[in-house]
Amino acid sequence: MHLLRLGPAGQETPAVVENGTTYDLRPITAEIDGDFLAADGVAAVRAALADGSLPELTGADDLRRGAPVARPTAVICIGQNYAAHAAESGAQPPTAPIVFFKHPNTVVGPDDTVPVPPGSEKLDYEVELGVVIGRRASRVASPQEAMEHVAGYTVVDDVSERSWQIDESLGQWSKGKCGPAFAPTGPALVPADELDADGLQLRSWVNGEPRQDSTTADMIFGVAAIVHDLSQYMDLEPGDLICTGTPEGVAFSGRFDYLRDGDVVEVEIEGIGRQRHAVGDA
Repeated sequence: MHLLRLGPAGQETPAVVENGTTYDLRPITAEIDGDFLAADGVAAVRAALADGSLPELTGADDLRRGAPVARPTAVICIGQNYAAHAAESGAQPPTAPIVFFKHPNTVVGPDDTVPVPPGSEKLDYEVELGVVIGRRASRVASPQEAMEHVAGYTVVDDVSERSWQIDESLGQWSKGKCGPAFAPTGPALVPADELDADGLQLRSWVNGEPRQDSTTADMIFGVAAIVHDLSQYMDLEPGDLICTGTPEGVAFSGRFDYLRDGDVVEVEIEGIGRQRHAVGDA
């Protein structure tokens, strides 16, 4: 089951894809957001699919794909969470999750254009597994319990401006992470109980040329450990988006060029789907 939001920006229709057919979710919800997830919306969708009460969404294949969860109140990111990426960044693997933030307004659809901000010289791509919170998590007792608070998974390109991240943020990173459209998200939200997040393949391409190719098995801190750790320091709310880190193969490694106007980035995670977004001057 893949949950999606389809249509023009700000006017997306909630939808679900099941067995190759796209169904309209408006009979049961106006939106896929934190309130929907907190009210056990995933179970409501399953029940509606089972009783055949959802109509097909006409022309779904021609609609823009929006971010699958509307208006996250927080976008929380984990840095250097793959050992090989830490190494290519010149750092030792962290002994605890490194945390930084993206502004929630960076979240856009998976195929929306990412503008090159004025003055940007080192624009980079990062394919990441996104974790969406479904139930408030505050100081949960264990990693196992933490998984009870996860609604599902999505794909995020954690777009980064490296000179702003490294040279101008004084170690805090977020200045280089918050440009307009710096978090293409989607195409789908896949319920957590339908996907094993421990061994998913992640890949990225720039202009059709392979860049990253790894699996979530190489994460230093897995999903359960991340959610448990974060909940000790902050209250995670339904709809919050956690970006769990990127594998090696980014431009910051020095092996590839940074992104330029006209480039096309594709990122994909097994079982969730693929994004394809152009890079363009603002």
